[in-house]
Parts: sequence; structure tokens; C-alpha cells
Amino acid sequence: MNKKVWIQDMKAIPFLLPFLLAYLIFTIFPIFKGLEMSLYDWNLVRKMEFVGLENYAEMVQDPNFWQTLWNTTLFVMLTTPTMVLLALGLSLLANLNTKLRTFFRGSFFIPSILSVAVISFLAIFMLQPYTGLVNTVLQSIGFNAEPFWMADKGLAWVSIVVVTLWWSVGFNMILFLTSLQDIPDALYEASEIDGASRWKQFRYITLPQLIPIGRVVILLQILASYKVFAQILLITGGGPGGATRPLIQYIYEIGFTQNNLGYAATMSYALFFILLILSVIQLKNQRMEEK
Repeated sequence: MNKKVWIQDMKAIPFLLPFLLAYLIFTIFPIFKGLEMSLYDWNLVRKMEFVGLENYAEMVQDPNFWQTLWNTTLFVMLTTPTMVLLALGLSLLANLNTKLRTFFRGSFFIPSILSVAVISFLAIFMLQPYTGLVNTVLQSIGFNAEPFWMADKGLAWVSIVVVTLWWSVGFNMILFLTSLQDIPDALYEASEIDGASRWKQFRYITLPQLIPIGRVVILLQILASYKVFAQILLITGGGPGGATRPLIQYIYEIGFTQNNLGYAATMSYALFFILLILSVIQLKNQRMEEK
């Protein structure tokens, strides 16, 4: 019996080989190549000389690295809890048994299919200091000031966070919505017979059932937020004064503007290990709670 199973498994190898080859070439090989680059003085053309751990020592002493890492961490702290709560609220709204259900689902999800260039252009257009839609609306309701959204550090962060939430909340909303639809109706019917209110149904039935997918959303959002780059580069350019510059933008500038791929690879591995540690902690906590 085991031999037959082994033979059946071997028949799948030819079908798996194309993916395996692509995975080795585009994922595994770059990982080890990047590790090699971090140990060399490497420019865009070729590796220059072996420097060992000098790039890592330079990274530890680089104030720009720590500043951009803090900017990225701040973005994670601002977006992750807000994203989870917003996606949960929108999924509850999209799950209501109303005639607007299709409209809700479509309007919440459509922004997530737009490219980052499109959403960045819309943000810049709407946040213009004098002619932008946002300031025009503020003036129409009696707000006399003209906020310069990109010139102030706090307003720049607000702009980036709001744009990111609007752009990417649809995907997380779909994840919550799928889990909501998997909750058996019998649980709600039994609770209604027992006289449970809507709040109690949400607290004792809906919320516990959404905890597993909530952990997934949190982990995915943390990983995605730590990799933030394009919308910040296009909207604020990392300004004002580098206040919103994330780590990946700094890596990009070091690698392709200053022509120092070795040091850029070193910082990339630092970010990789940060994400790896956070993922391991999250998965370990999940397993402990499941036990």
C-alpha cells in the first residue's frame, strides 16, 4: 500500500517541476545571492572586494537606518490596528441583508484593484493646498485654514495612512466577510431563542469565530506595512525633511542612487529578519492559544 502511494506521489513530480524551478530561480537563489552581496563592496556592475561584516557594522552605526526603521515601524503602528478595525466594520456592513449589499461590497473592494500610481495621483490631486478637493470641502463647511498636507509632518502621516487604508482595506474586508459567511446560522437562531441581543450575538458568537482570520489579517498587515514604499515615494517622496521616508526607500536610494548594493543588501536582510521574528512570534502565539 505504501509503495502504491509512493508511486502515485512520484507521478506528480513532472507537474511540480516547473513551479519548483521557478521558485528556486526567483526566490531561493536571490536569497543566497543577497546574503553574498551583503558581505562584499558591490556596485551595480560587479562585486569589488570582500568586506566581511563591515556593512553590518556600518548599518548599526547609521542614524539614517534607525530613523527610517522607526518611520516604518510608526507606519505599522498607525495602520495595523486601524486596518483591522476598519476591515471588520466594513465586512459587517457588507454582510447585512439589505438591497445595498452588492453596492457595499463593490465600493469597498474596488479601490484595492487600482495600481499604486493611480491612488497616489488621486491623493496628490485631492490634497492640493489651494485647489484640492479636500481643502475645498473644508472651506465649504467653514474651515478657514488652508492645510498644507505634504509640508507638515503630522498631516503627511495622516495623508499616507488614510490613502493606504482606503486603497488596501478591501482585501482584508473580503477575508473577514468570507469568515462571517462561514458562521452557521443555527448559532444565531439559538441565541435569539435564548433572548440574546445583537451586541451579545456579536460579542459571544461573531467575534470569537473571527479571531482566527483576525490573526491572519494582523500578520499580513504587519508584513505589508513594513514593506511600504511606493505610495510614500510617490505622494510625499519621504518628506517633509525625511520624516516619512521608510526603510525600503532608504534601501532603494543606497542601492540605486548611491550605487552601493552591498550595503543595501545588508539593510534588506535586517528587514527580512525583523519580519521573520515577528512572523514566528505571531505563529507561536497562535499555536499556544489553540492548545
